[in-house]
Amino acid sequence: MNIFLVTFGFMLIVVAMMAIGVIFGRRAIKGSCGGVNKGECVCVEKCEKRKKLEAEGHA
Repeated sequence: MNIFLVTFGFMLIVVAMMAIGVIFGRRAIKGSCGGVNKGECVCVEKCEKRKKLEAEGHA
């Protein structure tokens, strides 16, 4: 039973730390315009890197 309580406590601490990280690090998850499929951009609004590539005629 002690091993279960220690493991449960450890997992509870890990989940709490992840929750605090999400709360204080409120940056949105971003995709990339380019990356592996440089010819296809599925972004609704193109990022600066993609706009620059298109302006130079590479994409």
